[in-house]
Amino acid sequence: MSTDTPAEPTLPSVMTSLSRSLAEERLVLTIVFHPDPSLIGAAAILPGGNSNVRVGRHSPLFQRPAAGPAEDGLALQDPHVSREALNIRVLGEGLTLSRCEGACRCRVEGRELAAPRTLSAADARAGITLFLAHGVVLFLRRTVIPAATATATVQGCGAVASAMVGSSFYMATLRSQIARAARSGDDVLILGETGTGKELVAQALHNASARGGADLVAVNMAAIPEGLAPTLLFGNAKGAYTGAAAAARGYFEQAEGGTLFLDEVGDTPGEIQAQLLRALQQREIQPVGGPTRKVDVRIVSATDADLDADSCGFKAALRHRLGACELRLQPLRDHREDLGELAWACLLEICEGQGKQSLLPHIGSPATTTALWAELFHLLLSYHWPGNIRELANRLRQLVHGCDETLAVPAELVARLAPATVEREQHDRQVTGAGAVSSVELDAALIAANYRVAEVARTLQISRQSVYRHIEKSRELRLAADIPMDELLAAMERCAGDLAATAQQLKVSPQALRGRLREPGRRPPERPPPEPRPGD
Repeated sequence: MSTDTPAEPTLPSVMTSLSRSLAEERLVLTIVFHPDPSLIGAAAILPGGNSNVRVGRHSPLFQRPAAGPAEDGLALQDPHVSREALNIRVLGEGLTLSRCEGACRCRVEGRELAAPRTLSAADARAGITLFLAHGVVLFLRRTVIPAATATATVQGCGAVASAMVGSSFYMATLRSQIARAARSGDDVLILGETGTGKELVAQALHNASARGGADLVAVNMAAIPEGLAPTLLFGNAKGAYTGAAAAARGYFEQAEGGTLFLDEVGDTPGEIQAQLLRALQQREIQPVGGPTRKVDVRIVSATDADLDADSCGFKAALRHRLGACELRLQPLRDHREDLGELAWACLLEICEGQGKQSLLPHIGSPATTTALWAELFHLLLSYHWPGNIRELANRLRQLVHGCDETLAVPAELVARLAPATVEREQHDRQVTGAGAVSSVELDAALIAANYRVAEVARTLQISRQSVYRHIEKSRELRLAADIPMDELLAAMERCAGDLAATAQQLKVSPQALRGRLREPGRRPPERPPPEPRPGD
């Protein structure tokens, strides 16, 4: 009988076991766009290991990741989606996608799924865009699912939950972290690329804290002139310098009892860093020309800079003092499953602000309208968003500004957002794949559709990029954006200001022409009054 005892686990094995007990990797399927906007953001966790999953009208069931088991799951239920549309075969960490027999149209990463397609573990972790039928856009990604307790903290913190849009596990975990940081009372350092929502996080943190009833004072540290920093930060006594006719409170005093938000703290000049460090360590300030005094203020700072890099020139002592608690925000490209909810929230706010609520799709919208919106969300999902959420909001604001009662996506926006890989794959399909379209067919379809690119693409079942490429190569056709403004205005005059007639003459869509004429400083000529008849 052996008396050997099991060897004690090493530290790495212990940590690995612990991490596995706290989180696991699973394939998550998220609804990015749906004809019923209330389903946007709902997700389904797919079985692990080697398994087959059928995606269709009635399965799988979707719910909010942080909702908990109490919420009933909902199926896609879109009548245009086949009962069994797509088969996902999970093979270890990779997977194979195949279209079910007789199923509706399926696109994977912008490419028609004509034959089974195998994707690697790296592909699965990066995320895969799926387009079913005409109006359902999904995002499939292998992601880390935190422990059940990781999302529970936020349940009782409405201030955080209401401020942060997104139902992904990343967002649920971030909300939980914000809630814990808010209760701690410690200073917080928020790290993340530009446009990731650092100021929004700071506001949510303040509102959820015990200081939420007091002021949140925001300061852009990059904009503070070095010579005025002491006065602006700490205030001054009366007569402290020439022109100081009265005492003035600095930002620290203005935030008394509340929160001082130091935005762009990584750009703080060196001299100010030393003064700031002393104020944070002692929690006391000295107004210019006045005595020192204690302050009761919490510091929340944010930066997109690497504070640990030597090139940054940021004092290590200050960096450690600011980062008693750190929150790291992911760029949008790393949590694209939230894009649908983020885009929809932005659109609701923008359309309400511009009085264009009727522009948005809803249950019962015509299929053509739904298809246009689905194509837009698919396009948004395919972009890498270097400017993150701020860039997304700005693009959508520009889009809504250029629309009237129906959605119209300008060619310039399509060209900017469409990835080169998708363009190339779609071009290959048009030229060599099944359903190739000739130039003659494209010309005829453009005339029949009044040069509306989206309608041509739907009619011929090709990508809009293919239509744009045909226009660019044609000697007879141009995009409205490429027509010189002088030529465009001259055509408007010849057509007596008739927009539709001008569009026909120039061989462009009326929507594109209208958008061009709405450029800043451009107005279409008004129709001239009718010439008086004899006797008038």
